[in-house]
Amino acid sequence: MNEEKSSVETWSYVARTDSSRDTLESYLPLILSSAGALGVAPFAVIRFMAGDWLIAIIDTVIVVGFVALGTTVYLTKRVRFASIAISVLCVSGVVVTVYLRGPQQVYWAYPALMAAFYLIKPREAILLALATLAALIPKLVPSSSSFHTMTILISIIVTCVFAYGFAVVNSRQHNQLINMATKDSLTGAGNRRALEIKLAEVLAAFKRNRLPVSLILLDIDHFKKVNDVHGHAAGDLILQRITEIVNLRIRVTDSLYRIGGEEFVVVVDGQDIQGAEYLAEQLRTLVEVNELVPDQAVTISLGVAELQADETFSNWLHRADGALYQAKRSGRNATSVAQ
Repeated sequence: MNEEKSSVETWSYVARTDSSRDTLESYLPLILSSAGALGVAPFAVIRFMAGDWLIAIIDTVIVVGFVALGTTVYLTKRVRFASIAISVLCVSGVVVTVYLRGPQQVYWAYPALMAAFYLIKPREAILLALATLAALIPKLVPSSSSFHTMTILISIIVTCVFAYGFAVVNSRQHNQLINMATKDSLTGAGNRRALEIKLAEVLAAFKRNRLPVSLILLDIDHFKKVNDVHGHAAGDLILQRITEIVNLRIRVTDSLYRIGGEEFVVVVDGQDIQGAEYLAEQLRTLVEVNELVPDQAVTISLGVAELQADETFSNWLHRADGALYQAKRSGRNATSVAQ
C-alpha cells in the first residue's frame, strides 16, 4: 500500500534522486523557511523594542525554528522530525500569543496551519488543526461576538479542508509518479533507476555499519528461443511468473529489480556470500521445478557477489555479471560466485 507523504517529503525524495542540485527545487526548503522567518522576524524586533519580552522571545524561537528546518532539510534531506517539530512550534506559537495578547493574534493561525499541511502528512495536519481549534475556542468565544467567532472558526475550517484536499492529491500524485519512475511496468519489480538509488543507499549504509550485503544477478536461459517458439506473450508471462517466484522466496528486507529484457538483480541485505549463494540456489531450483511453459524447461543462471570494502556499485555489479557469465559458460542452470 502506498504510504501517505507530506509535500516536503515529496521534495526530499526528488532532491535525493535528482543528480542536479542547481535548480529552484533544490533550494525550496531554504526559500520557504526564509519566507517564514522573514515574515515573523520584524514582529520579534518590534516587540523587543517595545519591551514585550515574552512574545518577542516566542517570535524569535519561531524564526530560529524556520531557519533550522530549512538548513537541516537542505543539508541532510531528512525531513520527518524537523517537519513535525516546526509544525507544532508554529501552531503553539499562535495559541500562546492568542492567550497572551488577545484574539487579534488568531489570524496567524492561517499561515501556521497552511505550513503544517505542507510540512507533515495530511491526516496528521488535520489532527493538529483540530487540536489548534480546540485550544483557541475557549479564548475566542468570550472575547468576540458570536458572529465574529463563527466567522473565524468557519474560515479556518474551510482553509484546512482545501489544504487537506490539495495535500492528499499531492501525496497520491507523488506515489503514482514514484511508481512510474521506479517500477518495471510488466513485472512490478524495481527498474534500473530504482536499483541505482538502492545501491547508493546500500553503499552509504555499508560505510557506516560494515554489515554484509550481497547481489544476485540472474538471467533466464535461452529466453530468445522461448519467445521464438511460444511467442512474446508467453515470454512476458514467464517474466511475471519468475518475478512472483523470487518475491515469494526473498525476505521483506531484500529487493528485486529488472534491469534488462530477461535480467534481474536481487539485493540481499545483511547476507554474506554463503547466505546469498544459498538463496541463489533455492531460486534456481524453484524456477526449474515450476512448469512455466508447456513442453520446455525454463531455467535461470545466477551470479553472486558480496560487497567489498571501498568498492563502487559499478564494480560490484561488474563482479556479479562476471560470475553470471561464468555460470552460463559452465552450461547454464547454474550458480557461480564472484571472487
